[in-house]
Amino acid sequence: MILTMKLVHPLHQSLSSSTPFPSRKRQSKPFQCSLPSPIRPETVVSPAPLSYEGRRVLLGCLLATASGSLLTDSAEAVSTSRRALRASKIPDSEFTTLPNGLKYYDIKVGNGAEAVKGSRVAVHYVAKWKGITFMTSRQGLGVGGGTPYGFDVGQSERGNVLKGLDLGVEGMRVGGQRLVIVPPELAYGKKGVQEIPPNATIELDIELLSIKQSPFGTPVKIVEG
Repeated sequence: MILTMKLVHPLHQSLSSSTPFPSRKRQSKPFQCSLPSPIRPETVVSPAPLSYEGRRVLLGCLLATASGSLLTDSAEAVSTSRRALRASKIPDSEFTTLPNGLKYYDIKVGNGAEAVKGSRVAVHYVAKWKGITFMTSRQGLGVGGGTPYGFDVGQSERGNVLKGLDLGVEGMRVGGQRLVIVPPELAYGKKGVQEIPPNATIELDIELLSIKQSPFGTPVKIVEG
């Protein structure tokens, strides 16, 4: 008997050549393949109900997933609101302009001790040029992390800290946040530095974390032109 199977290509709907299967007897009638009859609705088996333990595990998974989603959404909302605040355009009329050309705007006025010349301060800062961050103390440890930058107010006279940062933090109170527009002569001057061109005006976002009476640690020098 020779069994003939008709193969149909799923894309082209064309028939392939017959494939013979040897047998002891020959028959001229090809083998007919029949599809199983459709399953009747009444024969569908309903899933077994979950046990109490199964329902408890499933509920725990759903709650954990929902909780994680809420925490993620909350963190993203906080991060987005902070970025929106810092990126918002503050009118020039809202800034206070000092005789040296430096401008500042207090986003938040702190209620702690005031930074004066000689104070050893710890700050977080974000330095931008044309809206692009080129230096920050927050990098690497998440939204509220990073290593604070410590220095003595007034040290810019010795070249130990950027003049704009030094003068910008003076008068701030602990817990405060200040936006400072730094003219070229208080930033990197006529030389520029790395990607910052000569005579560039930069922007500093400063947060005063604390004022120390004892040495804060080894300050990290910000390159000054």
